[in-house]
Amino acid sequence: MNRLEPIARQWRGSLLQQGWRLWLTELRGCVPKWLALQEPPEQVHHWPLTTPVAPGNARQVLMLAHDTVLQQRVQLPLAAARNLTEVVGYELDRYTPFDAEQLYFVARQERRTSSHLEVTLVAILRERLDQILSDCAALGLHPHRVDVAGLGIDLLPAPLRPRQRPAGKQLQRSLPWLCGALLIAAMLLWLNDRQRVLDTMHATVQQQKAQVAQVHAVRQQLLNTRGAAQYLSQRKLAQPPLAALLNDLTTCLPADTWLDQLAVKEGEVTFSGQSAKASGLITRIKGCRRLENAQFEGVIQPDARTGKDQFALRAHLRQEAADAPTPHTP
Repeated sequence: MNRLEPIARQWRGSLLQQGWRLWLTELRGCVPKWLALQEPPEQVHHWPLTTPVAPGNARQVLMLAHDTVLQQRVQLPLAAARNLTEVVGYELDRYTPFDAEQLYFVARQERRTSSHLEVTLVAILRERLDQILSDCAALGLHPHRVDVAGLGIDLLPAPLRPRQRPAGKQLQRSLPWLCGALLIAAMLLWLNDRQRVLDTMHATVQQQKAQVAQVHAVRQQLLNTRGAAQYLSQRKLAQPPLAALLNDLTTCLPADTWLDQLAVKEGEVTFSGQSAKASGLITRIKGCRRLENAQFEGVIQPDARTGKDQFALRAHLRQEAADAPTPHTP
């Protein structure tokens, strides 16, 4: 503490201290009204009173005139700034014709220089102020502060001053509730953020499910298309090319035989025509590489116009012949 005492003496009454107080005043003006400590308004009553005073919620201020008090400007050493009131109390008999026990006084530092302090001393006889306060009480006035010509001081005796509520007491009482409200708000914000993340994830999952279902549908469609293509390919491969079949029939059938009709359907070949010796066609067809199980359909009828026999045959395509190479296939 001894090391900081020179700094404290320089601080008291300095321009920095005044600037600090002005800055704090500006900050208080920026605080919201519901959070700031609201001081009740002051109602000033000038002495002497002429009418009774009705009670109210305002702070009652008794304003005395200059000629009611003793006012003097004094200079004190810089060391007096630490205990200004006590120092002035010891020196009252030098500045006034009365002792400290006879006066109520206020000492206010006005300016600080490099060599001394300039202090305003305001004093009033105790008997006179007590009588003034008694007269005020008779008229219903119990002042909270006694000022002199707007100097901004308080000459009211300490025992009569109203008990001051500790600064920030209301704020201290409100802080737990405010902290609880902020904690609940933070939890609600966190839950809301978690819910938003879950909703986003749920929407993403649903979108991915829809995409997967679409992919499965496309895949199934491709499989169905591929199966149909394979089926058609197998059916196509199961049947020999028509040119190869005609070439085989040309080789197997005799030269005196021609065909009027040829049909190939689902592995079965039916054809009809005329031949000089139709009864021997079954034997000739057995030599065909691509046909088997040949048999007549109906009876053989002679054609009087051509002198040949009309026939109708049905045979089955050989399965292994479908994969066998032909002169027309590479």
